[in-house]
Amino acid sequence: MAGSKIVVVGSANADLVLDIDHRPTAGETVLGSDLVVTPGGKGANQAVAAGRLGGDVAFVGCVGEDAYGDMLRRSLADAGVDVTHLRAVDAPSGNAIILITPDGENSIIVSPAANRHVSVEAVEKVRPAWEEAAVVVLQLEIPLETVAHVATEAASAGARVIVNAAPAAALPPEVLAVANPLVVNESEADLLLGQAPETTAAPETTARALLDLGARSVVLTLGGDGAAYAERDASVGHVPAREVTAVDTTGAGDAFVGALAVELADGADLRSAVELATDVAGIAVGRRGAQASYPDRSEVAR
Repeated sequence: MAGSKIVVVGSANADLVLDIDHRPTAGETVLGSDLVVTPGGKGANQAVAAGRLGGDVAFVGCVGEDAYGDMLRRSLADAGVDVTHLRAVDAPSGNAIILITPDGENSIIVSPAANRHVSVEAVEKVRPAWEEAAVVVLQLEIPLETVAHVATEAASAGARVIVNAAPAAALPPEVLAVANPLVVNESEADLLLGQAPETTAAPETTARALLDLGARSVVLTLGGDGAAYAERDASVGHVPAREVTAVDTTGAGDAFVGALAVELADGADLRSAVELATDVAGIAVGRRGAQASYPDRSEVAR
């Protein structure tokens, strides 16, 4: 049986979501809403987003043998994602504690737990799954050595490797060298470039600077301002966002990456892929939750 065209190697978390009036300061206690538990995790989110859009997607990752693990497996499968390589391990499923303020912005604390078991040894056991993919998607909620291993080996095998450098972290040169594209938001870009957060360079300039770090192509997400992109052939551009009222930004960046993967796997150019991804993320921020907010193709067309 042929493998999936898109393989996401990454994290799966149960999102523990609380609405709060404001973020607490040091020593402050605030009252929140009732706790809501939903499926999340950057890797699983990206796989679900791609699956909802009709992508041929498989997910490689780890969950615990617990109720959260069952929920995560079910959500992936319901989106049409192949979960053959989602392994249950002797550890709790990953969790993310998400605090949402009235403006729709969030603060997130992640407990990796089972995601720490997405080791080089673990991914090597399912090497054909990702080695034969057209597009491999990676993020940084699993061990960085695993990201580096899969990125370089998949690229050597001919796969297009999408590296979402989130949560923010420095990347080894060998990972940057195969990122096509490297996908980051503004704060993640600042960390990679070693610049102050208040830097006011034009987005296209920042995208070009990221390209100069060694990536094959770059996409810089800008929230309500859309996204900028840069490629080695000197094409640099900007795609504006659709006008929406943000309800919950949780997982919107993952929706963007999942849509990007689908379009690139289907042979679209980078600008076209960014255009679809921007639309998909715009829909996602107008709804509650991460995976629950992701549209299918018919919704995007409307």
